Amino acid sequence: MPRRFFLIAVAALVLGCQSSTPYPRSQTDAMLFGPAAMRIHPIFTQVKDWTGDGKPDGVEALVELQDQFGDPTKASGRIIFELYDYRAYDPEPRGLRVVNPWIGDLTTLDAQRDRWNRTSRTYSFQLSYDQIREDRSYVLTAVFELSNGGRFFDQIILEALPPPTSQPATQPAATQPATPTSQPQQQPLIVPGTIPSSL
Repeated sequence: MPRRFFLIAVAALVLGCQSSTPYPRSQTDAMLFGPAAMRIHPIFTQVKDWTGDGKPDGVEALVELQDQFGDPTKASGRIIFELYDYRAYDPEPRGLRVVNPWIGDLTTLDAQRDRWNRTSRTYSFQLSYDQIREDRSYVLTAVFELSNGGRFFDQIILEALPPPTSQPATQPAATQPATPTSQPQQQPLIVPGTIPSSL
């Protein structure tokens, strides 16, 4: 009988430790670990082909939220992305908007699971635009509207890929071993201890 009570107590303890109900954040937790900054990840955000047909499908955008310690964090809200032509050498690099805005929702548990990239610790979005070109530069902007009313903004320049390098029209000739232009003259053999007759 005591063994039965022991097993029930262990099962209750295990089930109690595996509770999936989250504890609500206190105001102090929200202040310490809530988002304090946002950036569009400058390395991993790029024009991309995600269907594998050799043609770019749009922009893969990775958005990172940071707390006040500079560590990645999560937040609830929505992100509005806009894509503009790039104006080089201009204080305002955004030219004409080239496509309607994309809106990414992060207000549900499923959306958080679908968008969160565990490796980069960012939110990942595939912004579909079949007319995008790799040989043009663009400006991508993002506005994160937090569920509690806060707002973040960032923008990056998506630089055009350099044109493929072309091979030279002519190939250099294969190198041949150098042949002397004149034959060496034969010199008489000098035997040690003798004086050549020409001296």
